[in-house]
Amino acid sequence: MKSVLKRELLLNMKNLLIWSLSVGILGLTCILMYQSMEGEMKDMADAFSNMGAFSEAFGMSTLSIATLKGYFATEIGAVHGLGSAMFSAIVAISIISKEEDAHTGEFLFSLPLSRKKILLAKAICVAIMLIVFTAICTLFYLAGFAYLGEEMPIKEFMTFMGRQLLMNAEIAGICFGLSSLAGKNRIGLGLGAALFFYAYDVLGRVIPDLKDYLFIGPFSYANAAEIFTDAQLPKKAIVLGIVFLICGISFAFWNYDKRDLAA
Repeated sequence: MKSVLKRELLLNMKNLLIWSLSVGILGLTCILMYQSMEGEMKDMADAFSNMGAFSEAFGMSTLSIATLKGYFATEIGAVHGLGSAMFSAIVAISIISKEEDAHTGEFLFSLPLSRKKILLAKAICVAIMLIVFTAICTLFYLAGFAYLGEEMPIKEFMTFMGRQLLMNAEIAGICFGLSSLAGKNRIGLGLGAALFFYAYDVLGRVIPDLKDYLFIGPFSYANAAEIFTDAQLPKKAIVLGIVFLICGISFAFWNYDKRDLAA
């Protein structure tokens, strides 16, 4: 099993570096841009906070973008959330199905390992990649605050990154289950799922009739604006997210173990 895990980590290393550096550097760049735009931000803060549904969707009605804390929660929070969700979906949706699509299954299935052990190695690989991705982005954001000489609200920031990691794990778990269904690489399906979850969260914060069902989506408990304003812990959303994560992984093990696989 260790050999499969090592193989998966090596194969996905380039993907991990590209995504983590891209999202981390983009977030860092946005943080560094704040200093040059600080004056304009004060003029724009009132206007953005009174834009109705738009302000509600992106948290600008509760946080001021004239402060670095509010700017991070509303701007970088959205960038990291969407970027990390897309990365999670891409990694998980392809890690199983790629074996049949690339015809590498003939080698993999000939190893003296059960399918469950192979899947376990792949699941561990996805978990490691999500943790490393989150750690790299965290370092970039902390570096941005340190360079500007601004005090980072550590408690809220670490809570945000922790919930983002859980959100990414939930999305990865769902896509991991979907990956066990297909014999072809379905990266488009994974990206579509991540974008759908993001759009559902935005619409749920804008449309009153959807707010009561917002907890269904993984973005609901990882919203930066709510975390940085010490909103009530969304226990129902977090529990449901963990349930979806467990169900996705469990389905992958159950389905993959009984499927007829193409070499």
